[in-house]
Amino acid sequence: MHLVESIAYRGEKPWHGLGNRLEAGQPIEVWRERAGMNWSIEDADVRYVVGNQGLGVIQSFPSHKVLYRSDTKVPLAVVSKRFQVVQPGEILEFYRDLTEVGGFELETAGVLREGRKFWALARTGHSVTLRGKDKVEGYLLLATACDGTLATTAQFTSVRVICNNTLQIALGKGEGVIKVPHRSAFDADAVKRQLGITVSSWDGFVARMKALVDKPVDPDSAEGLLRRVLTYPGQESRSAVVNEQAVATVRALYEGGGRGAQMASSRGTAWGLLNSVTEFVDHHRRARTDDHRRDAAWFGQGAQIKQRAWDELVKGVA
Repeated sequence: MHLVESIAYRGEKPWHGLGNRLEAGQPIEVWRERAGMNWSIEDADVRYVVGNQGLGVIQSFPSHKVLYRSDTKVPLAVVSKRFQVVQPGEILEFYRDLTEVGGFELETAGVLREGRKFWALARTGHSVTLRGKDKVEGYLLLATACDGTLATTAQFTSVRVICNNTLQIALGKGEGVIKVPHRSAFDADAVKRQLGITVSSWDGFVARMKALVDKPVDPDSAEGLLRRVLTYPGQESRSAVVNEQAVATVRALYEGGGRGAQMASSRGTAWGLLNSVTEFVDHHRRARTDDHRRDAAWFGQGAQIKQRAWDELVKGVA
């Protein structure tokens, strides 16, 4: 079962090989149509029937509302009356001035889970090449969900070109990520102003990446980090159960099996160990489908694993 309802992309095909390919420089209106985001979320009162079918009494649920798609009328969620909806079109509209005058370029946009979650990802124009060949590019991801599973989230993300590994750009304590809960109205301009503080901090992220490239990691240290990071979800750190299969997989990636593992920037370095973890999460971690794996890698447990690995490794070069 695919989570992806629809997707548009520029450049190479995304992870599942599906979607509508667009040429560079297409306007937001074209992206909205080709990404399947040219509909809106509407709401209605919640009603239910008490008693036998046909003879029951219709009751209302006044504190909640049902959200549904304007095009297919498919129900998406039942939420509180206070829930602030963010429309699919708003996600793409966020990028209009960034792409028209800010030098950003949309890369992918689409809809997941029949319309319950949608996102867009744009290249920022920031990039760095580590030790001559290992290119990392900066992106800005904006995503939301109408079923309560995700606040509207804007986050800077890096993509390692050789293997398409993704990593949330963490700048200090939580900076680089802005989350607007659905009890608040989404103010695109306010979010961009907050992000503006951190756009220039790409240089700080590059400095940390270069420090990881310059940091050798011996096998025992690598093993210890992986055993701290790759634990089963829901376990407390004091009694965490190590995911032995994941540790073995990541070690094999780090020791030469991973994409880019033999590059000068990666071989025997903290940067190589980090990318072994991100490659595992993005491409190898067990999941029902590739879509489920990518969803977890961006928003769920996979993202948490990558963040733990980044935090642990950056501590070692601070």
